[in-house]
Amino acid sequence: MTTKSLKIHTENLLPIIKQWLYSDREIFVRELISNACDAIQKCKVLREHNELQVSDDAFKIELQIDKAAKTLTFSDTGIGMSADEVEKYIAQIAFSGAEEFLGKYQSHQEKDQIIGHFGLGFYSAYMVAERVSLQTRSYLENVEPAYWVCDGSSSYTLDKGSRTERGTAITLHIEKNSEEFLEEARLREILQKHCAFLPIPIYLNGQKINAEPPLWLKAPSECTDEEYIRFYHTLYPYEPDPIFWIHLSVDFPFHLKGILYFPKITRRFDWNQKHLKLFCNRVFVSDNCGDLLPDYLAILRGAIDSPDIPLNVSRSTLQMDKNVRQLSQHISRKVSDRLASLHTSEREKFLKAWPDIEMIIKLGIMQDEKFYERSKAFLLWKTTEGNWTTAEEYLGRNRDKTNGRLFYTQDAESQSTFLSLYQQKGVEVLAASSPVDSPLMSFLERNSKELQFQRVDGAIDPTLLDPAREKTLLDADGKTEAVRMAEFARAQLSDLPVSVEAKSLSHDAVPAFVMLDEQMRRMRDTFSLTQQALPSGMASKRTFVLNTNSRVVQSLYRMREKQPQLAKEMLHHLYELSLLQQKELDPQDLPQFLNRANHILEQVAGLSLQE
Repeated sequence: MTTKSLKIHTENLLPIIKQWLYSDREIFVRELISNACDAIQKCKVLREHNELQVSDDAFKIELQIDKAAKTLTFSDTGIGMSADEVEKYIAQIAFSGAEEFLGKYQSHQEKDQIIGHFGLGFYSAYMVAERVSLQTRSYLENVEPAYWVCDGSSSYTLDKGSRTERGTAITLHIEKNSEEFLEEARLREILQKHCAFLPIPIYLNGQKINAEPPLWLKAPSECTDEEYIRFYHTLYPYEPDPIFWIHLSVDFPFHLKGILYFPKITRRFDWNQKHLKLFCNRVFVSDNCGDLLPDYLAILRGAIDSPDIPLNVSRSTLQMDKNVRQLSQHISRKVSDRLASLHTSEREKFLKAWPDIEMIIKLGIMQDEKFYERSKAFLLWKTTEGNWTTAEEYLGRNRDKTNGRLFYTQDAESQSTFLSLYQQKGVEVLAASSPVDSPLMSFLERNSKELQFQRVDGAIDPTLLDPAREKTLLDADGKTEAVRMAEFARAQLSDLPVSVEAKSLSHDAVPAFVMLDEQMRRMRDTFSLTQQALPSGMASKRTFVLNTNSRVVQSLYRMREKQPQLAKEMLHHLYELSLLQQKELDPQDLPQFLNRANHILEQVAGLSLQE
């Protein structure tokens, strides 16, 4: 057996880095600025070890544009390099000077964290430059400055440099199709996106870019509401003020700081867009990091900064691992804790925010068992009277009246006739208009034997009936008048897929209504939520309920002898009116509905003229 080393053709490596390592050409600015920050952070670490005497005022990074020469220069006052170090760190691709430095000098201060790790960032310059030159001088005394230049091929020139002060200047000779990066406005946009929160002063053509440190570095107790809102608008300049926020600070099992905001939901809010901004050592990485948050928290906005989050080699994409999953769980717990605290100590603020946060809470309950256990105490429902309640509180007040069920309406306006029936009996009705309420109710019923939801028109509940006026008198055939009414209506509507019942309702003003099977309607709502069609043969089961105490129904029943055709048409019309009231009438049937209404009016008017 023989052991050999892999051979690398360096002439092929740079084109690969240039074309495939980085997905966005503007990343070169972030990488070169990060390298400059690291060079200055190394000076700070050396200062801690008494190997360098320098004040913070001496540290800065500068970008200079020279349109005439078509050059862009990145200068720093960092640690600098000797010629030997240039050979080692620049001419040797993928050798990380940061890793070697950290191995020699350990700093436990968070402010001294080094950004770079892979040793590839410098070569991102060749995405936009046809040639790169470097002037550098080491912090060590009696070490000559060095000058390095390379056109992107496998050969380079190294000579004595001309720099007189400690630090490094990298000059990019911009290629023709990358001249956009010689525009000050373009560079300012890139710097503000990627480097606005770096700890070293950054100047572009003499103007400072990064004015303030990120708010997530401050202790929550030291931050004011005004600061939180101002920082939110720094991240999202054109958005309305957020509802509230959560300040994160984690030291174990990973290091993380950040601020999560609950945004104000407006009509133009994009539910599918990812909004969280990910930073690594204060360098912007990505705003497409959905794996950091559970799906139900995807609408949260804000910033998270962590040196422990695993990134790909280009530092542009998050990689899933145990830390990311733990972080996602930790954020979920922090969100539920904050909501619980708000519900308990700032109830008015919580209720005001409910329209914007209820979707998060309801989706979280259905998607995350741990979130459900922590959040069920503040899952609120609003009654049609405008009061707020939990399911348990509702049952405590209404259990005897409702036989342990929770009555609800999805549309108080279209179901107003049913609401009046329950209100007359003193039964509270919950308003459940959210599109996820149907699957949520099914979920809650599966997880709690105490909970059973029923829509106000979902069943002929005893609450709706008036037994004292039940038409129970038998005729010669042993049938009650209610049975006869149902048989008559059933015969007239035999061409429709609907069953018919006749009941003594407590409210005479309701002539009839269509009852939809509770479970079938929920299934339909769930399929509609996911934009799927119901499987064939699973159409909603409808029951047409006639009120035997209604004068309209009684008149129709008496009309069957003298005006059978008119009675049939009026019965059809009454059925369609019931569908229309409950928003169940198919739009395709509307012309037929209107034609029938006109025809009935003509016949009734004709009868009146005959009299």
